[in-house]
Amino acid sequence: MIMSHSPSALATSIRNQIYYLARPAMPRWVQIALRRFFVKLKIKRIAQEWPIHENSAPPPPQWKGWPDNKQFAFVITHDVELQIGCDRAIKLAELDRSFGFTSSFNFVPERYTIDPSLFEKLQAMGCEIGIHGLKHDGRLYETHNTFNARAKKINDYIKQWNVTGFRSPSMHYNLEWIADLDINYDASTFEFDPFEPQIRGVGTIFPFIFNNHTKSYVELPYTLPQDFTVFILMQEKSPQLWKKKLDWIAEHGGMALFITHPDYIALDSSPRRLDEYPPELYSDFLRYVKERYEGRYWHALPKEISRFWKENYSNTLAPEKLEELN
Repeated sequence: MIMSHSPSALATSIRNQIYYLARPAMPRWVQIALRRFFVKLKIKRIAQEWPIHENSAPPPPQWKGWPDNKQFAFVITHDVELQIGCDRAIKLAELDRSFGFTSSFNFVPERYTIDPSLFEKLQAMGCEIGIHGLKHDGRLYETHNTFNARAKKINDYIKQWNVTGFRSPSMHYNLEWIADLDINYDASTFEFDPFEPQIRGVGTIFPFIFNNHTKSYVELPYTLPQDFTVFILMQEKSPQLWKKKLDWIAEHGGMALFITHPDYIALDSSPRRLDEYPPELYSDFLRYVKERYEGRYWHALPKEISRFWKENYSNTLAPEKLEELN
């Protein structure tokens, strides 16, 4: 079930275009102030259906469950936005590892400098590498020609980096176009998040198959709110919102997949910036998962979820729903 909320998709698209055109000239504090303002306006309207939206709970047809009869799946993904996030990736992987977790890191190929040894170090720690767009400038889906030109470069990086997964920057997506990428899975959608620039959610806490008759891949929507939304825009002082949503997903046997950003977690000793939050908020949540649900979740990397889903399920997005998404 695809979910859409006012303002209309057209109005949202126009607002996004204006924002991305103006963003390079905006000081960071102005960007954040504007986004905080819009979040406060919207949250009053959607308080009864976010972060929990009951319509997202039903499992796919012929649901047989997760491996080893685990209650739910738990997936950690990190999007690396800027150089500082790239430089912090190892520290964040070590933090995950201290709780017994591994994670995927999605990198932007043409936005910052990536140390050639970084991928090797992360993979040695059990992490997965994915691709996060090409430039992270809000223009990937500007026109089909723009996407096609960039898709060729993205496919080159997919081959060069030997990766199987993709996520669009800013959670923009066009599932039909994404099928032109040489991937096993995409993670550019979300179950329900009214604070994203592209406002339609896919309305499920489970993966699904996208099939355009020539190419198929697994779609992995994120199902917990993004860290930037919760801790920077909403300025929450605890991970309680994450815990509440996780409990609901666990109750319904879904996939708890969430996104954090090493750019925004204050992992070093320098003074905390306006767009950073204390690492204790993140580690407290990992501790909660570990202690409350030990032995009850299938902790997996996105590529493992994708492989399992393609081997066991065939639920697809209906064509009329695809039209709504695009």
